[in-house]
Amino acid sequence: MTDALKRLSDEGVAIWLDDLSRKRITSGNLAELIDEQHVVGVTTNPSIFQKAISQGDGYDTQLTELAARRVTVEEAIRMITTADVRDAADILRPTFDATGGQDGRVSIEVDPRLAHNTLATIAEAKQLAWLVDRPNTLIKIPATEAGLPAITETIARGISVNVTLIFSLERYRKVMDAYLTGLEKAKAAGLDLSTIYSVASFFVSRVDTEIDKRLDALGTDEAKAARGKAAVANARLAYEAYEEVFSSDRWAALDRERANKQRPLWASTGVKDKAYKDTMYVDDLVAPNTVNTMPEATLEAVGDHGGVTGDTVRGTYDQARADLAAVEKLGISYDEVVRLLEEEGVEKFEASWTDLLKSTEAELKRLAPSEG
Repeated sequence: MTDALKRLSDEGVAIWLDDLSRKRITSGNLAELIDEQHVVGVTTNPSIFQKAISQGDGYDTQLTELAARRVTVEEAIRMITTADVRDAADILRPTFDATGGQDGRVSIEVDPRLAHNTLATIAEAKQLAWLVDRPNTLIKIPATEAGLPAITETIARGISVNVTLIFSLERYRKVMDAYLTGLEKAKAAGLDLSTIYSVASFFVSRVDTEIDKRLDALGTDEAKAARGKAAVANARLAYEAYEEVFSSDRWAALDRERANKQRPLWASTGVKDKAYKDTMYVDDLVAPNTVNTMPEATLEAVGDHGGVTGDTVRGTYDQARADLAAVEKLGISYDEVVRLLEEEGVEKFEASWTDLLKSTEAELKRLAPSEG
């Protein structure tokens, strides 16, 4: 192992693990990653839970008890997932305390089927915060049009939020506005702003996957030269927007009330194209006050051969604009790509949730006590 993970942390990038399972908790693996690999947070999503619950027998004891109580499959899933998040939050509590609440966080997502329902998302966020009942939880809300007002209202209630499924720069600016509006409402309600935290999860690799596919279809030399550049460029320009918003007069008024900046979080950082270096979305997105949430394979790759050489974001904005302009010049619409990615992102999480419902229902039937 190199000390690349330590260097990454020293540069102001919080390393979070994009995975969670009962086995990872009970085996001591999560604690080991915290102690040895500089992991200071955990993110989850419906796909992660679907994979965790469908593999192995780690959940059989709890499922047997839930089956005996004859709970609904929706209640069973919430009991299982919130138990994992609660236990992970307890393991990360020392980190939470040591960082004054900034890290040591565990994220859990609202039911993805509610992504286009504002009121239901707000209600679900409140319920999840109550169920987990840990101060170091982040409730994940997707950055859909319906999600934006839900973000504001959830923050206004003093509940910390991880905004997920952000692909476009325009939507990211709306996310930051939703967060600031929520803080302003919380202030008006007399809440302590220093206790409210948020991250904005800007998705990276999926942008290259979609744009590269379209570049490959063109097949020209110009198209080949543009491959693998759009995702990093998009994320770097998101950081430029972050710097602008959180140096504004509007932010200064909240800063005086001890509010916390909403950190950019680089999500979807596992490299999917084997032609690219497997640490690209970590090495090329090093900037202060950011989070990079990694699948374990990426975490291990960075630890083994990551090229962390300092800040690789600030000072790159003109090149980033040129990289995105080159794609547009080839006839690939940025707006169309990011809109498609948001739609697909919600659909993928809904599909994972449906699979989770089906597999959990089958397990509850298998483990149900016989009549009499």
